[in-house]
Amino acid sequence: QVQLVESGGGLVQPGGSLRLSCAASGGTFSGYAMGWFRQAPGKEREFVAAAGRSGGITYYADSVKGRFIISRDNAKNTVYLQMSSLKPEDTAVYYCAVKKSASILTRALADFGSWGQGTQVTVSS
Repeated sequence: QVQLVESGGGLVQPGGSLRLSCAASGGTFSGYAMGWFRQAPGKEREFVAAAGRSGGITYYADSVKGRFIISRDNAKNTVYLQMSSLKPEDTAVYYCAVKKSASILTRALADFGSWGQGTQVTVSS
């Protein structure tokens, strides 16, 4: 019953920054760990980052570690993905999702659900 809506995507130059937002409704936001995934054309949807219920525990895909930061504001029912030093290979549709399993530090697609509609991020000159 949780509904997620991503926003903040757009066209940025390599090396640029962008912040994505994911607004949640229909559930108790603070009760869910949240994740960001991305999918480029012709590729599988891949894990990007996740944050625990309080945001105190975060983990990242190796490809974005040090460049992306996931955070959340439970008072606003929103999770963010701050992206910096963007590369062309970061181009994808970015999705947020609710972690629906108790698996620790999971990166598995099957452990997340209630997917949003996605927001397009294009990194190009």
